[in-house]
Amino acid sequence: MFYSNSNKLSQNWTAIARHWQCCKQGKLSSVHGDIFYAHYTPRNPRFTVVLVNGRIESAIKYQELLWELIQNDIEVITYDHPGQGLSSRLLNNPQIGHIDDFVQFSEVLHLVIQTLVLPNTDKWLFMAHSMGGAIVCDYLIKHPESPAKGAFLCAPMLQIETAPYPFWIASGIAKFACYLGFDKHYAIGQNDYQAKPFADNELTQCEQRYQRFRTLYQQQPELQLGGVSFGWLNAAFPVTQKLSKAIISKPLSIASAKYDTIVKSEAHTKFANKHEQCTIQTYAGKHELLCEVDPIRRAVLMQFYEFADSVTLNETGS
Repeated sequence: MFYSNSNKLSQNWTAIARHWQCCKQGKLSSVHGDIFYAHYTPRNPRFTVVLVNGRIESAIKYQELLWELIQNDIEVITYDHPGQGLSSRLLNNPQIGHIDDFVQFSEVLHLVIQTLVLPNTDKWLFMAHSMGGAIVCDYLIKHPESPAKGAFLCAPMLQIETAPYPFWIASGIAKFACYLGFDKHYAIGQNDYQAKPFADNELTQCEQRYQRFRTLYQQQPELQLGGVSFGWLNAAFPVTQKLSKAIISKPLSIASAKYDTIVKSEAHTKFANKHEQCTIQTYAGKHELLCEVDPIRRAVLMQFYEFADSVTLNETGS
């Protein structure tokens, strides 16, 4: 398998950017606004990955990964969630991360699958990061008949880190604030996009990849997204509670980050232990394992490739 290396990012970036430009890009019309997507098919794809990104992210942030997957003959379909990235923003202040109901995320994912995936392939699986993991799990609960072969979940948002408040207080504050009509306002401690210095970041230990991300968002400010609204929290908390009790029938594989301060990694273990068809590996990384230092990132991708082969080559995994 081909793996991208952080120390060669600068010299490879021309090829990575050229590949991004070669991707088929467009927008799907939805009741939640225009949804940006990117789609690339190699000449002889082994299988298809539906890449579902996390909060504040955009498909363009994953240029390195998309380029890498194509080198390994993997077709990729990815998109931006409503309210972020290059998709339509939902509030007058485009910086506020907001959603009225978490089901809106699942509805858009369903649209992407019906429009871009099912007409083209029957050998496909999910790769999802953080909030994307919660969206995929919620989708699979709502659509147990889905022909997806399985889901690879990278630091999935199964339980949100609410420190310094315990969950019940954070949940109560969000619900009460929405009751008072502040659902579209920033939650406590949230504000517009801020580019933290590498030394203070909670996302990755890889300085090269972190600086690429920050430079991209500086060059294209339309990608920037700030903190979450009370409404986003009030929509997300019940979903994570539901996921802690639900059972998904599809094969699952979880990559969990030991030093995660965005989501609670202990929820990953509890979730995996409840699912017979779920494996889990824990890595000494921060939240964004797909943007981590090379040894961790390569191990995570090895886990993904092994899982993908096991479910796409074994038709009983459907």
